[in-house]
Amino acid sequence: MSTAVSKGRTTETTSSPLADSHDLIRVLGARVNNLKDVSVEIPKRRLTVFTGVSGSGKSSLVFDTIAAESQRLINETYSAFVQGFMPSLARPEVDVLEGLTTAIIVDQERMGANPRSTVGTATDANAMLRILFSRVGKPYIGPPTAFAFNVPTRRASGVMTTEKGGRVEKNVVRQAVYQGGMCPRCEGMGSVSDFDLAALYDESKSLREGGLTVPGYSMDGWYGRLFVGIGLDLDKPIGRYTKKEMADLLYKEPTKIKVEGVNLTYEGVIPRIQKSMLSKDVEAMQPHIRAFVERAITFQTCPDCDGTRLSAEARSAKIEGKSIADLCAMQISDLADWVRDLEEPSVAPLLTGLQHLLDSFSDIGLGYLSLDRPAGTLSGGEAQRTKMIRHLGSSLTDVTYVFDEPSIGLHPHDIERMNDLLRQLRDKGNTVLVVEHKPEMIGLADHVVDLGPLAGSGGGEVVFEGSVDGLRASGTITGRHLDDRAQLKPAVRTPNGTLEIRGASTHNLQDVDVDIPLGVLVVVTGVAGSGKSSLINGSVSPRDGVVTIDQGAIKGSRRSNPATYTGLLEPIRKAFAKANGVKPALFSSNSEGACPACNGAGVIYTELGVMATVESTCEECEGRRFQAAVLEYTLGGRNIAEVLAMPVAEAQEFFASGDAATPAATKVLDRLVDVGLGYLSLGQPLTTLSGGERQRLKLAAQMGEKGDVYVLDEPTTGLHLADVEQLLGLLDRLVDSGKSVLVIEHHQAVMAHADWILDLGPGAGHDGGRVVFEGTPADLVASRSTLTGQHLAGYVGA
Repeated sequence: MSTAVSKGRTTETTSSPLADSHDLIRVLGARVNNLKDVSVEIPKRRLTVFTGVSGSGKSSLVFDTIAAESQRLINETYSAFVQGFMPSLARPEVDVLEGLTTAIIVDQERMGANPRSTVGTATDANAMLRILFSRVGKPYIGPPTAFAFNVPTRRASGVMTTEKGGRVEKNVVRQAVYQGGMCPRCEGMGSVSDFDLAALYDESKSLREGGLTVPGYSMDGWYGRLFVGIGLDLDKPIGRYTKKEMADLLYKEPTKIKVEGVNLTYEGVIPRIQKSMLSKDVEAMQPHIRAFVERAITFQTCPDCDGTRLSAEARSAKIEGKSIADLCAMQISDLADWVRDLEEPSVAPLLTGLQHLLDSFSDIGLGYLSLDRPAGTLSGGEAQRTKMIRHLGSSLTDVTYVFDEPSIGLHPHDIERMNDLLRQLRDKGNTVLVVEHKPEMIGLADHVVDLGPLAGSGGGEVVFEGSVDGLRASGTITGRHLDDRAQLKPAVRTPNGTLEIRGASTHNLQDVDVDIPLGVLVVVTGVAGSGKSSLINGSVSPRDGVVTIDQGAIKGSRRSNPATYTGLLEPIRKAFAKANGVKPALFSSNSEGACPACNGAGVIYTELGVMATVESTCEECEGRRFQAAVLEYTLGGRNIAEVLAMPVAEAQEFFASGDAATPAATKVLDRLVDVGLGYLSLGQPLTTLSGGERQRLKLAAQMGEKGDVYVLDEPTTGLHLADVEQLLGLLDRLVDSGKSVLVIEHHQAVMAHADWILDLGPGAGHDGGRVVFEGTPADLVASRSTLTGQHLAGYVGA
C-alpha cells in the first residue's frame, strides 16, 4: 500500500481487487451545494464511512449527489404517465457518475404524517400477525383483512324473497362485500374527537361577516356559493339559524348540488375538518392549523375499542388467550418470547419469520417499543432504526444502502449491535454508505472518505480517502480528533437548589422520586428506551421557566433561512430602514422589496409537465431576490443582498461597530457563532442545511428565550468530534450565567464533563424506568455499577 497526496488530499492506493472499475462507484466533478469539483471512487459491496465537520459536504456528496442520481435514474424507467405522479428530480450538478446501483435511503426523517401508521404497520409485523390470526385464531372470523384496523367492513344491501305459510315476504338483507377489522366508532384511529362549537363559529356574526372561524373558509370564493346553494343565508347571524340550518352548516354528509351550472359537492364543516385536518399528524400541520385543532378539538380514547382501533369481532379471536390487540400492546421483546413459545406446526414458517423480525427489533435496540406505538411519535433515531428493520430481512442484494448518522439516539452499549447489523447488510453483498461522527462507527469502515477541510465555503473537498488507520495518521481534523477522549473534571460545581420530582410514572417510569440539582450541568443518561425523555419531558419541561430544545424538525420553506428563522432579519431590516429613511418592508424578499420577476425567490421554476422542474437563476435580480431600487440603499457600505450573503462570523464583525452597529443583531449572531454556525450564510435556504446544522440553528434560536432551566435533547447530534469541545464550552457559559442546564445525552465526552449524572435503567421498556445512579461522573466511573458507568470508565481510561 502507498499513499498519494494531491490538492491537499491524502489518498491510500492499493493493488487489491477494489481497484477494478466494475467494483467502484465513480464520482467526477461533483458541484452540488458547497462541493468543489469533487471526484472520488467508492468501493462496492464494502462499508464506506463519510466523515468531516458538520457542513463540510458529506450529505451533499452522499445524499444529494449519489443517492439522488440513483433515484432519478430509477424514476426515469417508469412510464411518462407514472412519472407524472412522482416527485420531480433534477439531475445533480456532476460531470460523471458511474457504477451506480439502486439506492435505498435510511435517514432520520420522522416516519410520515399518517396517524394510522404504527410501528406494526410500518414493518411487516402487523401483516404477519393478521395472517397468523386468520389461520389459527379461534373463533375463525375471516381473512387477514378482518384483523386490519385500516380496512372497514363494507356491506351491500339486497332484497330476499321468502315464502312463509303461503305468504310471500320481502326482507332487506345486508351482505359483507369485504371484511375489515376497523372499529366503526373511531374508524380505526383509536380516539374520538369532541368539537368545541364556540371555537368553530361566532354566533353573533353572519357567514359573510366572518362568523365561521375555521381556517380555510372564505365567503368570497366557492365556499360562499356552496353555502347559498344549500339554502343558508350568508347575512343572517349564525346564532339565529334553525336546527336544520345548523345541522346543514356543521354536520351535513357529502351532498351533490349544482351551483351556477356547475356540479359540486357540499360537506358540513365538521366532516370536512375530520377529513382535511384530523387525517394528518398534528406535527405535520401548519402552525395556524395546529393552533386551531388544539383550541377547538379534544381527543379521548375510543370507548368502543378502548384505543385498540379494532372492531369487537377482530378482538374476539384469540390464540393462547391473547387477541391481536393484546399482542400489539405488548413490549416487542416480550412478544418475541411469546411467539417463540407458540407451537403451531401448521404455520411454522410464518412463526419463524415473525420471530426473526421481532428479534431484529431487540437486536437494534428497539425491543422496548410496542407494535401499536404510533409511528409519528418515534424519534429520528428510532424511526431510522425501524426503517432499517424492513431491509434486514430483504431478499435484495447488490443495492446501495445510505445511512445518516445511525448512531443517533444510541447508548454506547447499543452502538456495537448497530455495527453488527451494518455488517450484515454489507455481507449480503450490498454497498453500505454511512455518514457518521462517532469514532465507534468510523472504526467499522472498510473505506473512509473524509471531507473538509472546514465547513461551508471552507469545505467541499475530499481531504482523505483510505483506511481507518490511514485516516488516523492523515493529519486532517477528523484524523487528529479520532482518538480524542475527554477527561473527568477535577472539580464539580455546587448546586444552589433542587428541582423535586415525585411519583413520575409517564410511560415506563416506575413511580420515580428524584431531586435534580439546580445551578449545575446535569446529564441524564441510560440506554435507549430507559425513560430519560419520559422523565424530563414529562416532569421538567412543562414547568414554568423551563426552555426545552428538543429534536423536533425545523419548519421552513425554501424561502426560510438562518436570518428569518432566528429573528435576525428583523433588527437588520430596521437598521437599513433607519439609515435610509424608508420602510423596513422594503428589505424583505418576501414583502415589498421582492424582485417582481421571481417574487423574491431568486430563481425561476419552470414546470415541464411530467419531466423534472427546471430551476434557473432569475435574470432580472441575478439571484439576489430584491428589486434593483432596494439594492441602492446601503448600511455600512453594503446593500441588503450583500449582507444576507455574508457568513455569520463576518456579519458578527460587521454589525458590532461603526455605521452598521446593531446590538440586537449582534446578540443573535453571537449565539450562532457559539453553536458553531459561524460559516453559514445569513440567507442560505434552510432546505440546504444538514441535520446537524438545523439542530444547532434551533439551539441558537431558542437560547434567546427567557428561562431559568434549559433542557437539551442530544445536542451533539450532527456534531463533529472537533466541535464537541465547543459545545461543552457553550454549556459551561450557560451554567456560569446562572442557568440550570439538563442534557439528555449518550456522548461520553458530555457525560465526563457533567457536574451531576442521572442514569436511568437498568434496561429499556419495562426493564427500565428507574434511577439506577445519581451522583458525580467520578463516582459513576468508580462504581461501574451500571452499563453507562462501565462504558464511561472505558472511555476515560479509568
